[in-house]
Amino acid sequence: MPGDALSQDPAELRRRIDSSKAHPARVYDVFLGGKDHYPADLAAAAAGLAANPRGYLDVRHNRDFLRRAVTALAREDGIRQFLDIGTGLPTAENVHQIAQRIAPESRVVYVDDDPVVLAHARALLTSGPEGRTDYIDADLKSPAQILEQAAATLDFDQPVALCLVAILHFVEDEEAYPIVRELMDALPAGSRLVLSHLTEDLNPENIRAVQRTYTERGFTFVLRSRKDVERFFTEAGLELAEPGVVPVHHWRPDHAAPVPEQPEESYLAGLDDIEKVRYRDINDVTDADINVYGGLGAKG
Repeated sequence: MPGDALSQDPAELRRRIDSSKAHPARVYDVFLGGKDHYPADLAAAAAGLAANPRGYLDVRHNRDFLRRAVTALAREDGIRQFLDIGTGLPTAENVHQIAQRIAPESRVVYVDDDPVVLAHARALLTSGPEGRTDYIDADLKSPAQILEQAAATLDFDQPVALCLVAILHFVEDEEAYPIVRELMDALPAGSRLVLSHLTEDLNPENIRAVQRTYTERGFTFVLRSRKDVERFFTEAGLELAEPGVVPVHHWRPDHAAPVPEQPEESYLAGLDDIEKVRYRDINDVTDADINVYGGLGAKG
């Protein structure tokens, strides 16, 4: 059962956590202004920021793409079930918060394999009384396990939105495309795929510098072209919704990205560059800042 993941012994969770190595979910947490990371994650994020000083805009606009996509699915398409794989650490405006604000009966299953995420997963399970949320401790590379456990919460006879946001660039081609096909094949007609992915199409010099910092730390880091990203949709037999696969800040922009509350200037001046990221306003984004494609597809 999905909830069984939360019954793991805290000592076993601590054993699983390797704080000496950076983990994508925790590096992402640094850029989102979270606190659930380790020095290795902070160092990886700082190295990425040094390589691309406005790289935090990729992370924050990727997250804002998810906000807009879930809002569109819940408000315009009537989707009431979401399977979010590669969830990452709980942060402001998780999928269930967005969906249930529009449709309180929405059901959401979160999936991640980072024990730090698992340790904080209860924050993802604060569903309103009309809906439901659950968490699965599993790897994207185990789609059959994910689908079996998600069926305890989601009704696979009704449409499901599969969210694969900023996760597939950590998976090589020979696994990535079959995984997406297997997951979408298991979902009924009317289901959706929300997908975002890093690319070198847009600003190659910046993102290749970031790629080097992460591959040096042992990450798989695959940059895919627009055509390669579109292939995730076409090979799964999906129809791309407007405006297609585009840089995430151009995907149905509503100019409503949250603006962080600003601290005193004296406090801000004492922070390192990577610590200042959480306070940046991302509304000054330009096309030269973004290296992430986003898209939404529908299963007929």
